[in-house]
Amino acid sequence: MSISKRNINGKNTNPIGLGCMSLSWAYGVPPSEEDAAKLLHRALDLGYDHLDTANIYGLGHNETLLGNALQGRRNAFFLATKMGLIIDGAKRGVDCSPAAIRKCVEESLARLQTDHIDLYYMHRRDFNVPIEESVGAMAELIKEGKIGSIGLSEMSAETLRKAAAEHPIAAVQTEYSLWTRNPEIGVLQACKELGTTLVAFSPVGRGVLANGVRDIDGLAEKDLRRNMPRFNADNWPKNLKLVDQFNAIAQEEGLTPAQLSLAWVLSRGEHVVAIPGTASIAHLEENLARWDWEISAEAEARLDALINQQTVSGPRYGELIQKTIDTEEFA
Repeated sequence: MSISKRNINGKNTNPIGLGCMSLSWAYGVPPSEEDAAKLLHRALDLGYDHLDTANIYGLGHNETLLGNALQGRRNAFFLATKMGLIIDGAKRGVDCSPAAIRKCVEESLARLQTDHIDLYYMHRRDFNVPIEESVGAMAELIKEGKIGSIGLSEMSAETLRKAAAEHPIAAVQTEYSLWTRNPEIGVLQACKELGTTLVAFSPVGRGVLANGVRDIDGLAEKDLRRNMPRFNADNWPKNLKLVDQFNAIAQEEGLTPAQLSLAWVLSRGEHVVAIPGTASIAHLEENLARWDWEISAEAEARLDALINQQTVSGPRYGELIQKTIDTEEFA
């Protein structure tokens, strides 16, 4: 199988990486440590060479899992992690001050059992600290060899341009799929102009575009989607009708829904990569089985017309969480 590599900070990686969050938290019930380790090794064996984690996933558990499971294979993958979000009991917030950045990177390096993080993200914009100040602190970590490059997560084109004026930004990670089109307002183009990779998280619409959600009442009690407006009792029936039409197009194309969704994301530019997450080895294999398939112009047009910001019912996040997001919103 011929696979076209894509570039992140001068490093060629496969266009589909692995988001590791669900191995610890957020969707469904996380797998056992043993099963999670098996999945991570299977991912590397299959050719996944970009693993994405964060210090907040499972409150450090996800980084610890990667560090323990992948000892001896550190050179086999491009490692990305994040800092900035704070969850301490009832305390919630964002801290991207220079002192917090330095403290967090040392903690992540220890949990990951490595001396080098290839891509280090600010997980959210800290509106109390100038973005240039945070980027400057991260640039010092590059000089010290602790990190290889700087990333931003869920930030706007304007913030990206301010950050890039201080130091080159290797990647912007943001939610992007047919289901969430916000990057098309500005970030997608800004990344292209600045030589920054757009890393699409939730590229299969939080499982929706992988036919992974049918009955919202069947979601696990602590599943994050239970609190997202698109999955509530008013919006979900409308969205499910879109999903059924999407699944029919996938069948016509000879793909699974997940494979079609990923192909659409990768079609948006050579500077775009995707990091679907999964706790299932079967889904891990499915996601890469057709990752060199190119979507036709006709199929792309049908999908664009079917699922977009005007046809999806409900916003991405509730009002409280939305206040922490710097990404542009549609009017």
